[in-house]
Amino acid sequence: MNCIIVDDEPLAREAIAMLVDQTGNLNLIGSFNNPDAASEFLLDSAVDLVFLDIQMPGTNGIEFARTIPKETFVVFTTAFSEFATDSYEVDAIDYLIKPVRLERFQKAVEKAQTYYKLFAADYTSNNIETITNDYFFVKADRKIFKVYFDNILFIEGLKDYVVVHTDTQKVITAMNIKTIHDQLPKNMFVRVSKSYIINAKHIDSVDNNTVYIGKNEIPIGNIYREFFFNEFVTKKILSR
Repeated sequence: MNCIIVDDEPLAREAIAMLVDQTGNLNLIGSFNNPDAASEFLLDSAVDLVFLDIQMPGTNGIEFARTIPKETFVVFTTAFSEFATDSYEVDAIDYLIKPVRLERFQKAVEKAQTYYKLFAADYTSNNIETITNDYFFVKADRKIFKVYFDNILFIEGLKDYVVVHTDTQKVITAMNIKTIHDQLPKNMFVRVSKSYIINAKHIDSVDNNTVYIGKNEIPIGNIYREFFFNEFVTKKILSR
């Protein structure tokens, strides 16, 4: 995957470049200290992945991410954890807190590479074929998959696709996240952010900003928080 770095701090750019060197299947083709220079580079260069800082003079990383071509993935690299929810609102693949550890960096790259391979297939005509009381059929990767509601952990919206995460596989199809949410049982599935729908049956724990399902940490968006907690958390808390 061709990647670039966008960060106004020279030491931060150097640190990410070192992590890229230690990670397989990445080709660093540019490093920029501001979004404007990176934007010009993107006009004429094929970039698969951008490692992007958020707090920068002028155009910040969140604003710049909205202008990045939809076929290019974004991983935010920042010292500020409070922007995590905002990052997923612009379809970021991952959110890394500086100083970034190699293991955590490689986990983000592995996710980006997985989605890169999935998106390389032709999904232009994929959609949900049939939906019943406990499962649906969905076209994906030139096949038709039967997906049981009970097996879905969560659904992730990314670019113009949704990724259905089950306990055994990921199924990706071209569909708006609202479209699939409207067809799911509302007593089981709840949208917790612009990019995520979760299966409440699989929640392991929650805090004010995150739902934990297995090893997955799913951010809770501000406009979805009140409904989620009122309908799926507070009503279920045991009384003393």
